[in-house]
Amino acid sequence: MKKLFTLIALFACLLGAKAITVTDVEVDFSKMPDGDASTIKFYGWGASEEAKSRLSIKNGCLHFESTEATTNSWDAQFHPIGGVDAEEGVTYTLHYKVKGSVTQNISALGFGTNPYGQFPITTEWVEGTYNYVAEKGSDGSNPSGDILMQCGDYIGEWDIAYLKITHEEKEQKPVEWVNMLTNGDASGEYGEVPCVQSKEFGDIVNVDKDGKPAPHAAEITTVDGKKVFVCHAKAVNPILTWDSEGEQWGQKHNAGDPMPDNAWQNQIWITFPRAMKADEQVKVTFKYKASKAVKTDLQSHRLPGDYLGGFTPGNITFSTDWQEFEKVFSASADMQSIAFNLGTEVYTEDMDFYLSDVTASLMKLEEGYFVASTNTESGLVEYDFDTATKFELDDDVYVATVGTVGNENSWVNEVMISTVRGNDKAFKAATLKLKKAVKNDKKFWIDFEAGSGAKIKLPAAGVWTISIDPDGQMNFVKLEGEPDKEAIVINPNPNKVVVEGTEREYLKDEAPEGYEFKKNDNDEPIYGQPWDNQFCIRANRALKAGESIVVSFKYKATNPASVNTQIGGEGLGAWMAGEALGTIDFTAEEQPFTKTFTATEGMQTITFNMAVIKEANTYEVYDIVWKLEDGTESLIDQESGKNFFVKVAAGNFTGLDEETGIQNVVAAKKNAPTGKFNIAGQRVSDNYKGVVVEGGRLYLSK
Repeated sequence: MKKLFTLIALFACLLGAKAITVTDVEVDFSKMPDGDASTIKFYGWGASEEAKSRLSIKNGCLHFESTEATTNSWDAQFHPIGGVDAEEGVTYTLHYKVKGSVTQNISALGFGTNPYGQFPITTEWVEGTYNYVAEKGSDGSNPSGDILMQCGDYIGEWDIAYLKITHEEKEQKPVEWVNMLTNGDASGEYGEVPCVQSKEFGDIVNVDKDGKPAPHAAEITTVDGKKVFVCHAKAVNPILTWDSEGEQWGQKHNAGDPMPDNAWQNQIWITFPRAMKADEQVKVTFKYKASKAVKTDLQSHRLPGDYLGGFTPGNITFSTDWQEFEKVFSASADMQSIAFNLGTEVYTEDMDFYLSDVTASLMKLEEGYFVASTNTESGLVEYDFDTATKFELDDDVYVATVGTVGNENSWVNEVMISTVRGNDKAFKAATLKLKKAVKNDKKFWIDFEAGSGAKIKLPAAGVWTISIDPDGQMNFVKLEGEPDKEAIVINPNPNKVVVEGTEREYLKDEAPEGYEFKKNDNDEPIYGQPWDNQFCIRANRALKAGESIVVSFKYKATNPASVNTQIGGEGLGAWMAGEALGTIDFTAEEQPFTKTFTATEGMQTITFNMAVIKEANTYEVYDIVWKLEDGTESLIDQESGKNFFVKVAAGNFTGLDEETGIQNVVAAKKNAPTGKFNIAGQRVSDNYKGVVVEGGRLYLSK
């Protein structure tokens, strides 16, 4: 009864906390003039050429029209909305209004999360929402703040009236911003690092070691009686063109086509006096105008000219009148400058670009060591970064205790430790990451380093005293709490999985000229796919983000073949963003494989795509282990084959016999492709949602 009362009190407290709805970005297509896709503001890399050919603004909507499917649904994909400075673990809501000529779901990927969002397109207008819990990329990169629509398999027309992305957050305490730039108003001398720099095409004075134009302190001039920064962007002449036919960033080009490099022959940068830490909060403001209205892309660079990655605002459009810009964003690690690619839209004529009143500010925060804690199992303790406990200095070591001795409801099993306090995002950006897991409550020291958004999982819920040696080590001692989990004996699974991979059909772009593909019941061609033959391991449970896991096995094949791998949720063969096992090169010789990596939230399957090669092949995988790194849990059964599934000839997955525990499974060969197809004739997974054809029958899969 005590726990029930505590939970009720906790919920009342949470409901009483003031939360606000933040609109991150909104696109109203009714405000755009009718026309082709060039009128649409795309985010990320923008629309593919395949998508642009099918998109337009029509009757106040984003209009899509197609009479033929692409090879893959992602061959026609685009970012219709985005530019969100997404934070790991935060739930973002996509709001939409959509209608189509054909009932079918369209994938809407976003925020690194799984499962995919779906636009449930029907023949009537649908207004709805879809939630995404933002996740970092497998390489540790920030969650994507763009929505990526994949619609190459849609045959028909659809319209989107509007899109909006929102999220809920606790109202933050006001913070003081401190400008770190010197001479951002262009009225004095530059600091040690010029806060505004530029590069002009054809410059022969400011050059690098190869004699090419190089970044330099931007010229200061007077406009409208005020000193401002200017870049005299020169026409790119001759235009940079491709020497031969090829492909870059998924876009095909022919010899003589203009290169993307034309966009950055003229650039201007806002440069910080130092490199930023990962996710450090930065507030940038400036005024801007140009001699002509023109769009420019913005990028994150290290020092000017050293490309780092995309930048949250995506692009801005200069006009001949002064405009004001203000943005708070999470910096990428080592970011030190924001680049404006001045030739994004026009690069064949001379233009002047002006910046004025430039600031780049950091929050004024309390510094030291601070710890916030939670209990992910009981829910009785929630993270509160405003009241994070400050570490106190004790004999050259900083010490803090989380939880209260004698109060089981205060026990915690996870902490975040930061070097700043005063803003939630700032706290998370400055956290410390352990180089090894906390394995028990004995007194030992663990090395740590900076790590944005780092959560430290404790071996058991309890009251913990944490000590920090500023030289780079932490110590954890449990004063009271649950017993630690003990490692168990985990043996390799005794079952051998044999996949008799059949020869697949040609890929769409792989077939010789004049080749006739087999047709489905709708008289549409059936193309081969790398996933026509697959082996899938499904864990006993869905994994949690941050769990450290180990996968090991032995493997070989009749013929050499490179097999790629993917992770997914519960559905067999499903795909989700996150780290998998990489590419595995099978040969006739037995090889061992072992990999330790961090799980993605909701991950439950690992799938091997065994039809990368067209030819038939026999694959063997055995002595399989999938476990937590600390050895406290096997994620698959150690005796039966119930966690293993095989698919061949684009058919359905077949599981190993769970009752008899047979030592071998050989998937039978099939002479012709069977399985489930969408209305475009493309094979789809068992958990595909939409109109499908299976066994000659058309129906709606829900």
